[in-house]
Amino acid sequence: MTKIDLITGFLGAGKTTFITQYVRLLMDQGLHVCILENDFGAVNIDRMLVEQLGCDIEMVAGGCDYDCHRRRFRTKLIAMGMLGYDRVIVEPSGIYDVDEFYDALQEEPLDRWYTIGSVIALVDARLPEALSTESEYLLASEAATAGAIVFSHCSAVPEHVLEHLNRACTGIRCRRQFTKDEVRTFDGNPLSPEDLAFLTCCGYRPEAYEKQQLMDENGYDTLYLMQREMTPQLLKERVSRLFADPTYGHVIRVKGFLKADHSWLELNATQDQLDLRPSAAGQEVLIVIGEELQEAAVVALFP
Repeated sequence: MTKIDLITGFLGAGKTTFITQYVRLLMDQGLHVCILENDFGAVNIDRMLVEQLGCDIEMVAGGCDYDCHRRRFRTKLIAMGMLGYDRVIVEPSGIYDVDEFYDALQEEPLDRWYTIGSVIALVDARLPEALSTESEYLLASEAATAGAIVFSHCSAVPEHVLEHLNRACTGIRCRRQFTKDEVRTFDGNPLSPEDLAFLTCCGYRPEAYEKQQLMDENGYDTLYLMQREMTPQLLKERVSRLFADPTYGHVIRVKGFLKADHSWLELNATQDQLDLRPSAAGQEVLIVIGEELQEAAVVALFP
């Protein structure tokens, strides 16, 4: 059977950076690996960031309703199950219902072709103290059944973020509570062989919690801004304004690419950090993700 891993993380937690290292180490062991980018959105830019690994990459993108997306995910796994992979890594969007993963793998013929290897939840150590009800639910539901919790953007576990995670679990009536000793950290430096040995075999935890529906009019908004031409300095200034001014709605993350001087720059921005760095490839798109986004105001901000 093919082992299949799910690596989750709320918006900006650093899933793509983590997966790049995780998959590279698996490939170094001689494993035939495929990444499934399972993104509930119309444009998937993370694929370009992991293509440099040289492994197979498949994609389930949006452009359809939620039920259609679930069917596409199942159909893609059926097709991949015939290709003889040793390991399939599922990287969903930062807004993801983990039940989609478990439900699909309980159906025929997937239950005969796949076995769950590891479910890993990344938690951003820069997590804001104040989150919406929907964001608290996502934080807790992604961690509740994970075999491993990894705090990203840190080298030591922040006590207040650990307390926040446990409080979020209590908020959805999940009895699971995490201790500092069972949480791993990831600061972007290479994963150690010991980390890999643990993470690839951590499994998952069946846990009950109070289910909430996210994909409705009270959920998250995503705006796609195509072919915006501006200088790097102007981009930074206007993205910073998105986070600072509630006129644009509650912006959670901005990501995408900018073409400057015949080369690409990759943008990754959250409330606390804005990175603009060179990229070998790109696509002329900025993606703004948040709650109650004011589309007209956001579009008007960018030329």
